[in-house]
Amino acid sequence: MKKKVAVISNMYPTEQHKSFGIFVKNQVVELQKKELEVDVIAIDNPNKGKVNLIKKYGKWMLSFLFHLLLKGRHTSVVHAHYVFPSGWLARWYKKLFGARFVVTAHGGDIDKMAKLNPRIRSLTKQVLQDADHVIAVGQDLYDTLHGEFGVEKEKLSLINMGVNLDVFHKVEKSHAREMCGIDRNIVPLLFVGNITEPKGLLELLPAFEQLKQDFPQVELYLLGSEKDAGFTNMLKGYIKEKDLQDSVHFVGTMPQKDVAMWMAAAEVFVIPSHIEGFGLVALEAMACGTPVVGAKVGGLKYLLDDGCGIAVEAKNSEDLYHGLKTVFASEDVKTNLISNGLARAVENDHEIMTKRVISIYNGERLQEGNIV
Repeated sequence: MKKKVAVISNMYPTEQHKSFGIFVKNQVVELQKKELEVDVIAIDNPNKGKVNLIKKYGKWMLSFLFHLLLKGRHTSVVHAHYVFPSGWLARWYKKLFGARFVVTAHGGDIDKMAKLNPRIRSLTKQVLQDADHVIAVGQDLYDTLHGEFGVEKEKLSLINMGVNLDVFHKVEKSHAREMCGIDRNIVPLLFVGNITEPKGLLELLPAFEQLKQDFPQVELYLLGSEKDAGFTNMLKGYIKEKDLQDSVHFVGTMPQKDVAMWMAAAEVFVIPSHIEGFGLVALEAMACGTPVVGAKVGGLKYLLDDGCGIAVEAKNSEDLYHGLKTVFASEDVKTNLISNGLARAVENDHEIMTKRVISIYNGERLQEGNIV
């Protein structure tokens, strides 16, 4: 009989919102391939505003109650993505029906949500205490969960979401650029992520402006959702003021296979975030054979070490510029980063990570965060 798993998440993609929590869906698909029966109870709408929030959270709560009452007693494992509020819902499967309760902390739930007010921090600690096992996607997050929230190492594991090497892999640069519609005379610098301030775009634009003076053929492509219209307009105002309209391109969102093609097409991938739980997009770019320059925050600090990427200070456009220039100026640097980055991607294959998650579902003994 298949093990029945309920996955609860406040982020999950749809055809309209393809990148919204795509990493959760990717893991669900892999779990289903491993002969697990997985039900998903999730928010699939990223839209903000008071009315939208009421609608989507109301729908989520009703879906949760419906599943809990009709299928809760048959659920073997409940897996929450994000400690609060997803984990608060998931814990009821354990309380009422004794399901094994696993929660994955992704970063924002600990670094931002838990800091909103004392009540949410208290609820976050309660969820972590009630969980049978807690997964952290990055080393800094692991340390915070243990040191600040008191999660015992015996029930704490470091497991990232993993990179799908079937989707993210090397493609010959000229072919990839042709597929993306990039002119052969252009050298593309790529960013993938939400168009928001915490992603470091206020630092990226002046760094790119300097880089453009050194390498006139470089152009910047921004792939991601324009979640904050005011912020996007501010960026476009800066771009116009600096006469960069022909060199900075807002590409929007797209399916993962197309994102992978853009990553393969890029000369360099940049992730200048102020905060990152893990930084999966950096790993995906490495898998595509593209060197990565990123901020020394969260999981990125560890992804980029050992010569796998160039790490720069967060919120520092000058340091970001020098990091980018280091890569663009040297073919040897590029070659070494590509080689080391590909090896790191293979180490973090989603197949390996999925097997570890299933081991946790099965309650296998753990030691210092690793499967024994």
